[in-house]
Amino acid sequence: MGAFFRELLRVGIYKRSQGRITRQVTFAAVALTIALGFWRLSITLAGKGLEFQFLLPGLLLAASLWATYRLVNFPVFADFLIAVEAEINKVSWPTRPELFRASLVVLIFIFSMAVILALFDLSWSLLFRKVLHIL
Repeated sequence: MGAFFRELLRVGIYKRSQGRITRQVTFAAVALTIALGFWRLSITLAGKGLEFQFLLPGLLLAASLWATYRLVNFPVFADFLIAVEAEINKVSWPTRPELFRASLVVLIFIFSMAVILALFDLSWSLLFRKVLHIL
């Protein structure tokens, strides 16, 4: 546990040039989620005094943002994010026409499955109504 807190208080960036975009996006997503949570806390604490409404959520937000910054630079997590970015760079992304065709196939499949399931639902519903009406 001591190594974790020692890493939490470190200022440097682990492997600065690797996985930069993935780390930045991860930090931004986590920071936005945390900020929205503390904004909601601030709204909940409205009327309890300015120190509770603004100071407490602000201090908690600052501490959480620092912890999030350190998290994306924690060696084990940073190595994971570096590996994720390396794998993303290996992906063969489709061209625009390929993407359009694939999306069209998916949409047609989804709508056809919806129609088939609706027909099954309607037929079973009618069958059960007839059986219940006979009984």
